[in-house]
Amino acid sequence: MFRSTPHLVAQTAQSRAPLGGFLGVAAVLTLLLAFAAFHLLDAAIMPLVLFSGIVTIAGYGLVQSYVHPVLGLCNAVTLLRAAMVAFLAGAVFAPHLSVWVVCAVATTAFALDGVDGWLARRTDLVSDFGARFDMEVDAGLGAVISLWLLMSGTTGPEILILGFMRYAFVAASFVWPALQAPLPPSFRRKAICVVQIAALILLIFPLTPTVMVAPVGILAALLLSWSFLADVLWLTTRRTA
Repeated sequence: MFRSTPHLVAQTAQSRAPLGGFLGVAAVLTLLLAFAAFHLLDAAIMPLVLFSGIVTIAGYGLVQSYVHPVLGLCNAVTLLRAAMVAFLAGAVFAPHLSVWVVCAVATTAFALDGVDGWLARRTDLVSDFGARFDMEVDAGLGAVISLWLLMSGTTGPEILILGFMRYAFVAASFVWPALQAPLPPSFRRKAICVVQIAALILLIFPLTPTVMVAPVGILAALLLSWSFLADVLWLTTRRTA
C-alpha cells in the first residue's frame, strides 16, 4: 500500500523516541491542566480542547522536522508553557477567577520563555521545530492575555493590537505572498517581543496604577507596530530589489 525507502524508515525511527516523550509529557500536563481548570475555572473543556489542538499540531511538526534523537527538557518546558496558555484561554471566560492567579500563571509562562531556549543551547538540542514552537507559544500567550484584559474591562479593544499583530501578519501573508519569505534573525524582534509580553503582564498586575494602563499599552503597541512595519518593508523591498 505504501512504499517505504531507507531514508523514510530511518527518519520515522529517529522521530519515534522524541514523539513518545512528547506525548508522555503532554499526557501528564493534560491531567494537571484538567485538575487546575476544573477546580479554578469550573470548566475544563475549552482549555483541554485548545491544548489537544496544540499537542496535535506540534506533534506533527516534531515528526516532520525535529532532527534530534531525544525530546529534551527544553521542549518539555515549551509544552508546559503551552498548557499555561491553554489555562489562560479558559480564564478569559471565568470572571470569578482571581486576577492574582491569572497574573501568576502569565508571569510564570513568560519567565519560562528564556528557560527553554537556554536549555536547548546548553544540551545542544537547538532546532527549527523548537524555535517555531516557542514562537507560537509566545504569540498565543500575548493573544490570551490581551483577550483577558479586554473581557475584564481593564482596557478597550485597542489592546488586541498587542495580542493579535502576529496573526494579522500571517493572515496578510496569504494575500501578499512577499510576506511569506523567511526573515533573518533579529535582536530587535526578540527584544520587542519581550517588551510586548512584559507590558501585557504589567497591565494585568493588580497593583499597576490605573493612570499607567493607557501609556503602557500605547507605547508597547507603537513599538510592536514599528517592528512589524520594519519586517514588512524588508520583505517587500527585498522582493522587488
